[in-house]
Amino acid sequence: MEVGMKDRDMNIIELRGITKRFGSVTANDNIDFTLKHGEIHALLGENGAGKSTLMNILSGRYRPDSGKIFLKGKEVNFKSPKDAINAGIGMIHQHFMLVSAHTVPDNIILGKRSPLVLNRKKLAKEIADFCERHRFSLNLTARIWQLSVGEQQRVEIVKTLYQGAKILILDEPTAVLTPQESADLFEILKAMKAEGYSIIFISHKLGEVLSISDRITVLRKGKVVGTITNKGIQRQDLVKLMVGREILEFGIKRNYLSPSVFQMGAGEITSKKEILKLENVTAKNDRQLVALNGLSLTLHAGEILGIAGVAGNGQSELAEVIAGLRKIELGSIYIDSEDIRGKKIKEIIDLGVAYIHENRTGTASALGSSVIDNILLKCYDTFSFFNKAEIKKYSEDLMRRYDVVYSNLSEPVKYLSGGNLQKLILARELREIPKLLIASYPTRGLDVGAAEFVRKRLLDCKNSGTAVLLISEDLDELISISDRIAVIYEGKLTFMETRDIDEIGLAMAGV
Repeated sequence: MEVGMKDRDMNIIELRGITKRFGSVTANDNIDFTLKHGEIHALLGENGAGKSTLMNILSGRYRPDSGKIFLKGKEVNFKSPKDAINAGIGMIHQHFMLVSAHTVPDNIILGKRSPLVLNRKKLAKEIADFCERHRFSLNLTARIWQLSVGEQQRVEIVKTLYQGAKILILDEPTAVLTPQESADLFEILKAMKAEGYSIIFISHKLGEVLSISDRITVLRKGKVVGTITNKGIQRQDLVKLMVGREILEFGIKRNYLSPSVFQMGAGEITSKKEILKLENVTAKNDRQLVALNGLSLTLHAGEILGIAGVAGNGQSELAEVIAGLRKIELGSIYIDSEDIRGKKIKEIIDLGVAYIHENRTGTASALGSSVIDNILLKCYDTFSFFNKAEIKKYSEDLMRRYDVVYSNLSEPVKYLSGGNLQKLILARELREIPKLLIASYPTRGLDVGAAEFVRKRLLDCKNSGTAVLLISEDLDELISISDRIAVIYEGKLTFMETRDIDEIGLAMAGV
């Protein structure tokens, strides 16, 4: 049923004066927010601006220190996510909450009260009818691990709707989707909006926000700095609201044959020296399945090679075999003409390799350890343990150079925002100019200001002669700062002769 104008003007959700503190940090500071019936309302802000905290309060995970939540004009008090979903509010997280070994129907009914003995045939028909009614296409006989990422996301949405949600919160919903899957998702969201569902859309991709949202609320440092109707708004208007200044965003040139593709001050490739070479490399993933299948590539000094692909097609394994974290089954890898097969990780680091790991809160950092301990992870043998003054000065200088915001050097890094933690990792990895930089999803989940900082550091490396292997899910980023682009699909590379997003997206889907 189409949403009437009167219904569309009604606030289905109203947050009044929401404040939430964690110790001395005020994550949400007297926030007011409204969501109308049948609208898509985008929520923007830098890392640490308070978006996740606010949505965790609305979805029942956190309780506010002060302020009130109103649902359809009546005050509500959620003590758990179960209370929120019972009230019709569901959150779809960036990392899906699915059980990969179970079937689609099994996952859809998770968390929903059901009889002790399930009539699976009846359940499958109910879910099939539900999907048909809401125009969702799903293979109900498949197990989750057999589905593409886009299909898994549809399962998450159906699961949330099946549990009775009329208000959806989507956290970075396109982060792991191909352009085609993102377009499919937007069609689904528009259809849901027409049926009267209300949607809160959290994204760092400003183009998506402008294309899908009715209104946009921007948070900065825990406060609302503006709520605007999406009419005639430009990207730079949103950027300025988010960070309080203009950001140099990269432009996109479609002519792949031109070496001058940069809009952020990078120069052309001047060196033909081969820094990295992979010859017919085969490697297995953690499930002992082939992840890299006879993959070959070369990368030169002063060059950025961008690797595009849907998650799970060998990107992680590619980075790990080069860094020495994963065994090579077949083939050879050369760094500056030296075969690294059989070498220890420290020996590979000593060859001039820096690695920005995709998992910044796990492999790339020790969350429970201090800022200073994380800085010293790669240079612990450079300083005398007893020379604390020298270590402190070195750490402070590095943090200042990389604009890392922190309370003190002894605080655990788990208290840093995502952007500041990524800057710390960059500072540690790039303290000396590397010969080879492996950058795996370096801007994932970062706001525009932090992402700009990271991209500029990548270009600085390129201009200093570093060979950069950039693995990213952001096609605009790859198109804008890469000298060459390759798509990885089922462990093999296809080098693109175009910068057209649709063609790259098709290659990512194996077409």
